[in-house]
Amino acid sequence: MALFAVAATTPFVLLGLGVWAGGGWVWLGLVYMAVLTAVLDRLIPWVAPDAPEGAEFPAADLLLALIGAAHLLAFPLAVWAIAGGSDLPIWARIVLFLGFGQMFGQVSNPAAHELIHRGNRGLFRLGMAVYVTLLNGHHTSAHRLVHHRHVATAGDPNSARNGESFYHFLPRAYFGSFRAGLRAENTRHKHTFFRHPYILYVTGGLGCLGLGYALAGWAGLAVWLLLAAYSTAQLMLSDYVQHYGLTRRLLPDGRPEPVGPRHSWNAPQWFSSGVMLNAPRHSDHHAHPSRPYPALRLPDRDEAPWLPHSLPVCGAIALLPRRWRRMMRPHLAHWQETTAPSGQAGVPIKRA
Repeated sequence: MALFAVAATTPFVLLGLGVWAGGGWVWLGLVYMAVLTAVLDRLIPWVAPDAPEGAEFPAADLLLALIGAAHLLAFPLAVWAIAGGSDLPIWARIVLFLGFGQMFGQVSNPAAHELIHRGNRGLFRLGMAVYVTLLNGHHTSAHRLVHHRHVATAGDPNSARNGESFYHFLPRAYFGSFRAGLRAENTRHKHTFFRHPYILYVTGGLGCLGLGYALAGWAGLAVWLLLAAYSTAQLMLSDYVQHYGLTRRLLPDGRPEPVGPRHSWNAPQWFSSGVMLNAPRHSDHHAHPSRPYPALRLPDRDEAPWLPHSLPVCGAIALLPRRWRRMMRPHLAHWQETTAPSGQAGVPIKRA
């Protein structure tokens, strides 16, 4: 828990100091997110051990609540500092935009993801509020009702196809998950329209843009929109990397095989896992969605696919489609050739 607490909360402190003090302090949050994390992963090749089976972490939810609350304060602060009357020079506003955008994308998003998987209603609503500020409230529904059910099949907009570039995947995933989540919620709320969560997602997002306008006029509205887009694109990039090219096989009865460890890419690096609340241990999350993030386990290399680099580094490489495909081709080929589990012989799912 100490690693998660320090790694995930430090950028809030550094970027807050940048807004308050200006000058060289402005660079600290961006350097932490864009450089230090990758450097520490590389210099110290340590893999955090799995927690003992059944271990409890009473402070885990408290840290999530702290990060969620800090996000709700930090987002309007960032909009005001970048677009409003903070008296910061243009270069400092640009650096803060990049630093806050990476923090919201790589810390706030994983925290919100964990919050919407918690059974406590207050924590769930906090996670939804974080996604709403990112103008991605529908992810609250689509992730739980669509992604976890249809992952690694053509029915999941957030599972990237083999050979698909991130730039093609991004609009397909964002708008596809909006529609798929809406269909799922329409089924659940067929007779309870006014309890439909999409009402909150849409009106909440519009309210956030209105707050951006109140903070700094049209510039504030534009910065809120751009910060949300930048942060959400990083969530989509994470989904792209963690499921790229992996598919579940069709069983003889036409149903996809059960979700297993080999349907998500994992990364063992310790510091980026601390910053991202163990999000790189993705196979175990799909196997146990309610398992708290400190208890997520890292599967062996022969049990599930491992990324060739840390998740943030792979995300950066994925922005270069040719290099990404060249790097991933041999790793993906191994898992495409892996036979279905014993007694479940099938054929690969055909993609549209």
